[in-house]
Amino acid sequence: MAETKRPDFAAYVERDSDGDKKANWREIGAAFAHKDGKGFDLLLDAVPVSGRVVLRTIEDKAE
Repeated sequence: MAETKRPDFAAYVERDSDGDKKANWREIGAAFAHKDGKGFDLLLDAVPVSGRVVLRTIEDKAE
């Protein structure tokens, strides 16, 4: 069986909340680095029509 690679980044859409200074973030996919280090594959479960896509490193959750 092929080994599944963990994504290098989580993809979020960031939108400003109405009347609130805190931004609203929603996870929409993941990014995988190319083996040669010169690019990424971006896999999205949703495509935002407004806001911006932000890639963030994935941190291990404390158990």
